[in-house]
Amino acid sequence: MELHDKLRDCFDEMVVYKDLQKTNFFSALSLPAFMRDWLLKKFEDEDGEFDKDELLRFVKKFIPRKDDWTSIMNRIIVENEKVKFLAKVSINIEIKTGEVSFALPDFGLGFKDTIIESYVWDVCKDDLVKGKDVWGMVELGYRSPDDFDFEFEYEKKISKAKNSKAGKITLVSFKNFCPYRIDLDQYKEARRDFTTEEWTDVILGAVDYNAAGYETQEQKLTMLTRLLPFVEKRLNLIELAPKGTGKSYLFGNVSRFGWLSSGGVMSRAKMFYDQSKRREGLVSGSDLVTLDEVQTISFTDTDEMRAALKGYLEQGNFTVGDYKGVADAGVILCGNIRKEIMDADGYSNMFVELPEVFHESALIERFHGFIKGWNIPRMKDDLKVSGWALNSEYFCTIMHELRGDMTYRAIVDELIVVPAGADTRDTEAVKRIATAYLKLLFPHVQSAKDISYYEFKKYCFDRARKMRDTIKYQLGLLDIEYSGKDLPPFAIQTFDEE
Repeated sequence: MELHDKLRDCFDEMVVYKDLQKTNFFSALSLPAFMRDWLLKKFEDEDGEFDKDELLRFVKKFIPRKDDWTSIMNRIIVENEKVKFLAKVSINIEIKTGEVSFALPDFGLGFKDTIIESYVWDVCKDDLVKGKDVWGMVELGYRSPDDFDFEFEYEKKISKAKNSKAGKITLVSFKNFCPYRIDLDQYKEARRDFTTEEWTDVILGAVDYNAAGYETQEQKLTMLTRLLPFVEKRLNLIELAPKGTGKSYLFGNVSRFGWLSSGGVMSRAKMFYDQSKRREGLVSGSDLVTLDEVQTISFTDTDEMRAALKGYLEQGNFTVGDYKGVADAGVILCGNIRKEIMDADGYSNMFVELPEVFHESALIERFHGFIKGWNIPRMKDDLKVSGWALNSEYFCTIMHELRGDMTYRAIVDELIVVPAGADTRDTEAVKRIATAYLKLLFPHVQSAKDISYYEFKKYCFDRARKMRDTIKYQLGLLDIEYSGKDLPPFAIQTFDEE
């Protein structure tokens, strides 16, 4: 059976026909991959064909551009209409008053100009508190200053809105953007019908890449390494790669659960916690935070950021003033690399390419592994997916759900034999990376006996060791204290065949 037929047979409604070489008009719409696939599924027939004009009419009506915001405000505030469209929503709960407000970050609408009435909040809160930013179909209305004198009774409680001198944009209704029923058990079971080589091709298609465009299996697996932080909590990686290998696209457009920050200024307040706004930063509510074009990022206070990063990368918690926070986001550093350094294949000092804040061995040691991005080919048309593939929204939600499954780490703990005297950070790094590979490539494995020694060693253990080895070698170049300190001789537990 052909792979695409097997894929459609096993995953049915979760498969969509993608042809990024022919649907370039999506690029002009600046839509993330998960929303694009949702639209394709909504309008495609069983053969993957769709009416482009019909799709564009829907986009024009329900997916506005930033330039449309003034028109939308006119309809809401002046014309007194209720307007419905797809958007990313952030929620704020005011501690002193208990008032709930929302923001639409893509349109510049802030919390001070909005309100969610208590009766609307009661209906929508379960969806709106699921993350820092939640995608969904919003319906907006307007409460004029005069309306704020109105008192209403709800569930035998009298409430009165605050700030009667200012009008507010209100959230009338919200429907979460989750068009699929996620069944992890079904996903795990379906994996059993594919070989490991077939499964790598399936994953590549799910994140918009054409497996046939890669020359080697190693190129494919290196590409998939970028997905490890999507399936494993607080997996911290560094990738240096040539320009044009698709770093920004994968980390910033494929999944709604990640956050990409490109260049500019980064502060402790933005990354962790803003004391003045009493608002948690990027690491809270995201599965991963990618600092892209890291060479061009400047930090407001190098020592302050370095101290905050060291604490967070080690334990997953942070303290800013009297605020103590905990988060699960991995931190990814992505940057470009010069040819002469790339040609050394990791045997020259690569971290001179990073900003000064990262020129400290104690901080670098807290990154679990290194991705050699030069093993990934430059993006070209024949690497763009063309055919039946898993829906990106579905697949990325699956990866998000797998983050909380502790079964895989228990398996890795059982399989990897740690020698006496092994460094704790090295052990944790190897195990965490191996766990992520196990989740990504072998989600059907539910016990140590479900995976062969050969496959675990080749696809999980050896790759984890190599990623950590590069960090160890670079630490030796950065700090003489680490020079010559290799990874300990980890081993793999074997089980007798029954």
